[in-house]
Amino acid sequence: MALMKTSNPALGENTFRGVAGSGYGYGSMIDAAARMTLSGTVNKTGVLLLCALLTASWTWHLFLTAHDLAAVSGLLMLGTFGGLICALVTVFKKEWSPISAPIYALLEGLVLGGLSAVFDARYPGIAIQAVGLTFGTLLVLLLAYSSGMIRVTQKFRLGVVAATGGIMVFYFAEMILGFFGVHFNTLNGSGIIGIGISLFIVAVAALNLVLDFDFVEQGVSFGAPKYMEWYAAFGIMVTLVWLYLEMLRLLAKLNDRR
Repeated sequence: MALMKTSNPALGENTFRGVAGSGYGYGSMIDAAARMTLSGTVNKTGVLLLCALLTASWTWHLFLTAHDLAAVSGLLMLGTFGGLICALVTVFKKEWSPISAPIYALLEGLVLGGLSAVFDARYPGIAIQAVGLTFGTLLVLLLAYSSGMIRVTQKFRLGVVAATGGIMVFYFAEMILGFFGVHFNTLNGSGIIGIGISLFIVAVAALNLVLDFDFVEQGVSFGAPKYMEWYAAFGIMVTLVWLYLEMLRLLAKLNDRR
């Protein structure tokens, strides 16, 4: 059985390479308790979500108390760059994921809480709406995937991978051009085009969850080591963070049109 490819950088096609040589893989007689399981991955994902919620609640409270972005700006920077470094470490040192994945979730929580508080101050209620839409999307897609309504074919996979890659290239180009005073106001604005772009990006981010589900299933079939439950949960967390942030942007654009 071939390993499935996903556009999630944390759950790429090379994720499980190298573990088979350590006694894991198809036909391995290793104790089942030492293998990756679906329930174990679900539990680890829940732990990471709780870690993110913990620190997000802290930065949310700090901003609401001070009503000043400066009160959380340092924590936002720490979460952004610390989370990026921790994510890279986790990707290249998968066996460290039982420690690095929770740290990543805690750092991302700092960012999510601070940004959510800022958005919610401008658009009251937007944060809870984004949370509801994100987890509602997660649940619907999980049910659709589990029931077989959504099948991950090669064309489906390549389409999502290509769309995600294009979005990442656009974000990178936008960041670089921004240093030279070039901004894509129409694409980022609250007009029809801007909202359409946001809807497309939200859809692509959501479809990445389907690829993540499929990849986790392949990892369980592969008989990956137990620590890969943490790594797979980390990969799902990466997608959820992206989806939530895009939900916030989309809802902000829709509120600007009122």
